[in-house]
Amino acid sequence: MDKISFNFKNRTALVTGGAQGFGLDIAKRFLKSGAKVIIWDIDPEMLKKAITEIDDPNLSSNIVDVSNFKEVESCINNITKKSNIDILINNAGITGPTAPLWEYDTDMWKKVVDINLMGTFNCCKLIVPSMIKNNYGRIVNVASVAGKDGNANASAYSVGKAGAIGLTKSLGKELADKNIAVNAVTPAGANTRILNQMTKEHVQRMLSKVPRGRFLEVEEFTSLVCWLSSDENTFSTAAVFDISGGRSTY
Repeated sequence: MDKISFNFKNRTALVTGGAQGFGLDIAKRFLKSGAKVIIWDIDPEMLKKAITEIDDPNLSSNIVDVSNFKEVESCINNITKKSNIDILINNAGITGPTAPLWEYDTDMWKKVVDINLMGTFNCCKLIVPSMIKNNYGRIVNVASVAGKDGNANASAYSVGKAGAIGLTKSLGKELADKNIAVNAVTPAGANTRILNQMTKEHVQRMLSKVPRGRFLEVEEFTSLVCWLSSDENTFSTAAVFDISGGRSTY
């Protein structure tokens, strides 16, 4: 299937969790569509591998823990001294362990929510003011069907993603009078590295809920994110776009 062309010339995109999986594929598609791209990741080895693999002068990277407000603030300040950030993809996230809520490790619960929800908050809070100043922005928050349905034995992950959906709806409404769109996407399971953090039983249970009978392909996800990030998206904001193969239909 031929990929739809998007025009991201003269745009700068920041992709968190951009060294692998969804984030890396989004970064590649943005670059091919003319954008300058900055990828953030907490894993220095994966970042180095991604930069080497892509080998594009329009790609740069930073080692950033999105749950650390001061770290995000310092990096954003350095970027915006030289360039606008026109597009923000809040993709960084972890699943955490598979366990019932009453057995869930408290410190790990906090870590999962801090990365999946507070990381999204930190990036939006620090980048939106410059988007308001420029009267332009496209923000896509990567949530999950778990944030809609709630996954058993993944309560921290489900809570973090549900929070990201709520944040999207609020922020989108706050910015609706400007040329800034804020939307969320809710993918079902995809065959990415994040599945390695889950038990085989949990992965199979996830797959059994998808009417399409297969995992999401990364390229399918990237196409949706690109449209939401483009100038073609002139009306949709504060919305949740499902890409779950029929699992969730609301």
